[in-house]
Amino acid sequence: MTTATPPRTGCSGSPSTTPPKAPAGAPAPTAGGPDPAVDRRPAIDWRIRFGVLSLIWGFSFLLIKVGTHGYAPFQVTFGRLFFGTAVLAVAIAVRRERLPRGIRTWGHLTVAAFILNAVPFSLFSYAELTIPSTLAGICNATSPLWGMLLSLVALSEDRPTRRRVGGLGLGFIGVLTVLGAWQGFSGLDFSGTAMALLASLSYAVGWVYVRRTLAGNGSSHLSLTGAQLFMATVQLAVVTPLFTNLPTSFPVVPLLAVITLGSLGTGLALLIQYGLVAEVGPTTGQMVTYFVPVIATAAGVAVLSEPLHWNTPVGAVIVLVGAALTQSRSGGSAAGRKSAPPIEPQPTPGPAPTTARADQP
Repeated sequence: MTTATPPRTGCSGSPSTTPPKAPAGAPAPTAGGPDPAVDRRPAIDWRIRFGVLSLIWGFSFLLIKVGTHGYAPFQVTFGRLFFGTAVLAVAIAVRRERLPRGIRTWGHLTVAAFILNAVPFSLFSYAELTIPSTLAGICNATSPLWGMLLSLVALSEDRPTRRRVGGLGLGFIGVLTVLGAWQGFSGLDFSGTAMALLASLSYAVGWVYVRRTLAGNGSSHLSLTGAQLFMATVQLAVVTPLFTNLPTSFPVVPLLAVITLGSLGTGLALLIQYGLVAEVGPTTGQMVTYFVPVIATAAGVAVLSEPLHWNTPVGAVIVLVGAALTQSRSGGSAAGRKSAPPIEPQPTPGPAPTTARADQP
């Protein structure tokens, strides 16, 4: 909702960034040159692919919740990354893409994998142990707010405008509405909510990092994203055994949820996003970010029977309006308008700036 995915908010996220931006998780600038593969006009209309991507990323938060019913959060994250990497590895092989070269590039990809994939994916998995998937999906939608705030500090070409600052303030009000601030956050799990918001912030930090280090790298978006996801998978392969025990059983439904989350919510979603951004541009491509929390909320309520109070949808609308305003470039510098990346998800939410985020969820 965040790998060689397009830029900015998750991503959940990100999640997002001149090329497609995770879900996430998202949910960045393009690190590589044009991809001949994505220049071919697909047989399926982009509107259909847009709807499919929205559904995939929207249901990612539900899949995370179901996965944690049978496996530890780190195991869910590892499975997600493993199957997502497998899908991209097949795509890279079919398209005969060359992996990125150079120790420096792989070093930056390792850091990007940690910030855009390993950290936010794990945080969302842990968060959903104690908070509803609906709340996680809405927290992922705050990635553009974090991204704007960070870009004003870290990216010199972005200049604050009244509209964007107003959007940031409005988004903050929306978050407080979702959390029920007027009633003292009663019934809210603080740690779980904080982890979901930190995951969204991680997408934004990763987007800035990728934009500064991998933009103009020369490798294709697909190869960068695949390499990033691979490094994140290696990181989780090292961390997971240190904090979890091997499963003594393999519940089928949670296992299928993890496989689907990785292969569709991370791998296939990134491929769809690349094609969308290449065909209709980052501005239209990033609009998927605004559908993700709506679908995540509907899925959580309809499938998991999660409670829904009036302040959750109302606050989510306010957050999305604020996020949309922060993406507005009117009144900004020409440089800022030109380099503005799309928002990600995500969970993943997975893709990320030049690399993958994912997710935007």
